[in-house]
Amino acid sequence: MPFDAMAEMSDETLLVLFANGDGAAARALNLRLTPRVMGHAYRLLGNHAEAEDVTQEAMLRLWKIAPEWRQDEAKVTTWLYRVVANLCIDLRRRARGVALESIPEPEDGRATAAEILQDAARAEALQEALDQLPDRQRQAVVLRHIEGLANPEIAEIMEITTEAVESLTARGKRALTAALSGRQEELGYGDER
Repeated sequence: MPFDAMAEMSDETLLVLFANGDGAAARALNLRLTPRVMGHAYRLLGNHAEAEDVTQEAMLRLWKIAPEWRQDEAKVTTWLYRVVANLCIDLRRRARGVALESIPEPEDGRATAAEILQDAARAEALQEALDQLPDRQRQAVVLRHIEGLANPEIAEIMEITTEAVESLTARGKRALTAALSGRQEELGYGDER
């Protein structure tokens, strides 16, 4: 196949042709992709020599995977840019002397033992304060601020008006605030604003 005809072919087609033994396809693809890969590596690293090394490694990896390339799964350039980025990250880590093993594991998001104990103490204190409220206030406060229901829904549940719900929750919140006000530091709220 003439070299000029290959200029119109996609990267994926050229890679498949190379995998089938077409040297001209490899040259065409190399001429097309190497400058792009080199530019990308240089922008990530800021060093020509390192960018050349990364480019060479990325292109070698492309030639190695050519026989297994699945034409409809990804674009060659997408795959190459990902490989270049990973190679650059690896190179930077090695240059900094940072071993992969020394990078801390990400936080798992679970509460620490101290946080669990503090949450339990807060929940117990809240329950004690709720127990001191009159039944209707307690029910309104729990439905509104713990269960997260809207006032009209609470009014329907309690068979009262929305205004009565608002009054009960306001009085209940004031009573809870008074009951818990002397325990802020004990419950870990001393520094929080």
